[in-house]
Amino acid sequence: MAAPAPVEIRLREAGRLLDVSFRDGARFALPAEYLRVESPSAEVQGHAPGQRVLVHGRREVGIMRIEPVGNYAVRLVFDDLHDTGIYSWDLLYALGAEQASRWADYEAALAARGLSRDPPRRGR
Repeated sequence: MAAPAPVEIRLREAGRLLDVSFRDGARFALPAEYLRVESPSAEVQGHAPGQRVLVHGRREVGIMRIEPVGNYAVRLVFDDLHDTGIYSWDLLYALGAEQASRWADYEAALAARGLSRDPPRRGR
């Protein structure tokens, strides 16, 4: 069964949080960092199974714009200039419903590879 269409999509906290409300009453507050590391783009997901890239260093990322894509999705433009992911209504709903488990898996994967959510420091 397909997720219902959202009735409201709104940025808050200076682009660091995306609020999505659906017709069935579900509401999700999705952090920009979470949406960035879960981007449905080929750059993140790869072009074949097993090619997914573990995005790290995006703790401070924000969303600059939300662009509609037909009647089924939005494109999020992040301030790190990533803009190739198309977030369908089904995906946004799944990201909201599965946020706790997906985030726990992400943090475990970072730890296993010795990576951080923090952006790399430049120079001293």
